[in-house]
Amino acid sequence: MKSTVIRYGLRSAITIIILFLLGWFLGKNLDFDFQEIIGYVSIVLSLLFVFFGIKHFRDRQNNGIISFGKAFLTGMLITLFASVAFGIIDVIYTTYLNPNFTTEYYRQASEQIHKAYSGVELQEKIQAMENEKALFTNPLISFLLMSFTVFLIGFIISTISSLLLQRKRN
Repeated sequence: MKSTVIRYGLRSAITIIILFLLGWFLGKNLDFDFQEIIGYVSIVLSLLFVFFGIKHFRDRQNNGIISFGKAFLTGMLITLFASVAFGIIDVIYTTYLNPNFTTEYYRQASEQIHKAYSGVELQEKIQAMENEKALFTNPLISFLLMSFTVFLIGFIISTISSLLLQRKRN
């Protein structure tokens, strides 16, 4: 299992980094909502290696048999590679490659809030957004949030893949 997890985990991590960078280069002029969609699609595409890693382990290393638990563990370990890689690339991006990202993102969000709310409700939303912004400028919080996002999606994909690929002894 170890070699499968490392092989497919690295493939997943490399894919998420490449797709992140492609999204950055090709999506510079897109609005943040569309960039967010591209980000989630990139995460799901990179986590397809979870399915293929579980299938490889079942068929090539485990004689065509795998329990749900073993499949799920394999999937989650592969997911860890992508989660950590995404957290690291996000911190590098927001710290070095585009240090103005957080400011630009919250400026656009503020414009949308000003269009949607007024009065006390507007002030509450702006204050909540400022508190959130302070959190997300912390590289550790940013790393944890981005890693957790990928981990959560990987949890779902690992669960579905494990259900589809589990095969017990005859």
